[in-house]
Amino acid sequence: MGTPFHITLFMILSFLTITYGQDCNTYTFTNNNVYSTCISLPSLNSQLHWTYHPSNTTADVAYRQPGVSNSQWVAWGLNVDGPGMVGTQALVGLVSSNGSVQAYTSSVNGYGTGLQRSGLSFAVSGIRGELVNGDVVVYASLSLPSGRTSFAQVWQVGPVNDGAPAAHQMGSANRNALGRVDFATGESGAGGGVGGSLRRRRNTHGVLNAVSWGVMMPMGAMAARYLKVFKGANPAWFYIHVTCQASAYIVGVAGWATGIKLGSDSTGIKYNTHRNIGIALFVLGTLQAFALLLRPKPDHKYRFYWNIYHHSMGYTVILLSIINVFKGLDILDPEKKWKKAYIGILISLAVNAFIWEAYTWILVLKRKKEDTSAHLGVGFSQSA
Repeated sequence: MGTPFHITLFMILSFLTITYGQDCNTYTFTNNNVYSTCISLPSLNSQLHWTYHPSNTTADVAYRQPGVSNSQWVAWGLNVDGPGMVGTQALVGLVSSNGSVQAYTSSVNGYGTGLQRSGLSFAVSGIRGELVNGDVVVYASLSLPSGRTSFAQVWQVGPVNDGAPAAHQMGSANRNALGRVDFATGESGAGGGVGGSLRRRRNTHGVLNAVSWGVMMPMGAMAARYLKVFKGANPAWFYIHVTCQASAYIVGVAGWATGIKLGSDSTGIKYNTHRNIGIALFVLGTLQAFALLLRPKPDHKYRFYWNIYHHSMGYTVILLSIINVFKGLDILDPEKKWKKAYIGILISLAVNAFIWEAYTWILVLKRKKEDTSAHLGVGFSQSA
């Protein structure tokens, strides 16, 4: 029973693979150009066609971006100096509202670029663009610099506002639109040193903050609230609470510092809400750490007010931490399983908190009842 199914599935997958490959290699251009090499880029469903001329180290290229509508822009370029967006020498295709395509060159000097028209660091000729059945194609002939054939490449697509390119989306597909290409060998690869390093730092930032602010802080608060009810747990609950919160704070500060560094390295890219909540968490967490040094003794007349301050600050930090973890997950846009995993952790913590809350209230009420009975018993004995 299983064999026919597997054969059918294999045939379907093979057909889809062949069809996808043919879409790249057998695409017919309106100018009837035929290119010797074609690669499907690993993100945004983009494709690059070219013919390399070793005699003069030039390359005739055609960058193709399917699924483009009016009032969008596309861009593809080479980064001569290193991987990443900044420094890219780009070919831009600007699709106007009437469907015409303006093709020009732009040197990307920063993350806040508006893809203004400018010359490139190497010669480009014959640049033009067209929109055919939702596919934008930008043609050009490149004089490859310094006789090189291998470069970092970057490609992108975004909206057009008021006739000018606007910022592209920051989803995973857009962030992964970089790699390498060798015009002589036809080899290509995804990712890049700078881009890969940036993603690793983003992931490190996310893990540090999710674990510290988003998990360890709530666990430390639960330890203080529920363990101190048990008479035998004093003062162990206090040291557990301090250890957990101090560890969370140290790890959280490391995560906060990586976020500050990421912000300084990503000029023009801003996530104001996420950043502001992060700064607030750092300030509140630091105030909590200093508050520990000013903690009055249990019988001190100001201890009641210190408890109100400490608890309100603590629960505010936990609430903001959880909100900011979700903000960060939306920015990183990882696989859905990571957000589901964090939601699962929060549900687990909430269920445990509910159980412990109910149990400790039962324990406290039982003790009050026993204390009342004992007090009444002592009163009757004295009156007798």
